Amino acid sequence: MVTMIAAGLPVPACAGEGREPDAPATQLRDDADGLLFDCPEPQRAALPVAMASYLRELGIDRSWVVQTQYPDGTLSFRLDTAPSDTDTLTLARRLHLHEERVTLPRSERRYRFVSTVSRKEILLALMQHGRQTRFSGAACDFVALREHVALRQSVVSWVEELDWTWPEGQRAQWNPSYWTHGVLTQPGRLDDALLDAFIHQHRYAIGCYTAAKLSFAHGILDFYRRIRKEPAKAELIRDRLLRDSNPLGEIEPAATWDFEPEFEPVNRDQPGKLLGIERGVAHRNFVPGDWAYLLNTDPVSSRKTGYEGSNAIYLGRGRFADFYDDHKHGYSYREKLDEVYQWRHGVFNRSRDAALVKPLSEADYERLSETPEQGGLLLDIRLTPLLFGFQPGLETGTSEISISADSTLQRSHVGTD
Repeated sequence: MVTMIAAGLPVPACAGEGREPDAPATQLRDDADGLLFDCPEPQRAALPVAMASYLRELGIDRSWVVQTQYPDGTLSFRLDTAPSDTDTLTLARRLHLHEERVTLPRSERRYRFVSTVSRKEILLALMQHGRQTRFSGAACDFVALREHVALRQSVVSWVEELDWTWPEGQRAQWNPSYWTHGVLTQPGRLDDALLDAFIHQHRYAIGCYTAAKLSFAHGILDFYRRIRKEPAKAELIRDRLLRDSNPLGEIEPAATWDFEPEFEPVNRDQPGKLLGIERGVAHRNFVPGDWAYLLNTDPVSSRKTGYEGSNAIYLGRGRFADFYDDHKHGYSYREKLDEVYQWRHGVFNRSRDAALVKPLSEADYERLSETPEQGGLLLDIRLTPLLFGFQPGLETGTSEISISADSTLQRSHVGTD
């Protein structure tokens, strides 16, 4: 049964198609994408009204969304775009979406305003073709979707204006008041230690892998502690981060790096403390708050420390995080592809190595946006925040997670720590 909450989103089609994420609760038809709710009848019946209210709250035209109920009872909400249109990079431009302003701590008792991605863009991106985002079990509560959207916005807001130092193959630098070589010295001050990396950025020289982990660890904890003011969920996050005495270790699932020759299959099922993994995502499909990875496929330059690949957080509005303010706080998709590609030509500093840059054609950009198996750079996975309080093992009062004490996972591919 297909119900058009209405019809006719004026969005042109783009190439690409997606598959469903790992470990679905039930098998769905291949063309099911967007937001999926696998819920019992009493909860499912309330979802259309809740969605209509949410669309109205965010100022989303109901004619842009198609509602579908499948024979197995699964309810989906997706944009009324062509099935081949999986592009989210241009949603803000195509639909004239505006940013939202949020407040972030500048220092003790002082705050600053930051313009960041709108919740409207995040929800629209979740409903675009090219991937599935599944809600089931306890997550059948519509509050789970609202919270997920707000959490993504919060993470992005902290990544908007970063100016950490790139260590250029040297040892990372940390504020010794909280850290010793990346190890938290006072577990009881986890909140302060994470915040410090964003307040006193000049005291940190870190690689992009560590930068991404810090961004999610702080952004998620801050969301539940400061914004949502939910002590139980904030404590759940702390417990998960500190379970192995290494708050920045194994934030993402071990299987994120299963393409690496050094990957140990015994670790494949090791979960992430804060993030889950979605596979088979279309190449131009990013939801604000996604962590994506661009692999340097060149066998020579990829051996240079810190240039094995690029960890990229999508900020919405067609922009990716710039951890070191090298590019006015953001890269376009093409700029990220070009950055990683040019490493094979010895371009490690755009000013110093400008003469070595090899211009790319339209066909080159299209090819590089595919997976490495197809001659491109972008892995078809996205790391995304878990549904805290709405998934098994993530309820408040529990923080069951198995972290291997003798994990031998290698991290050479993710840059200088």
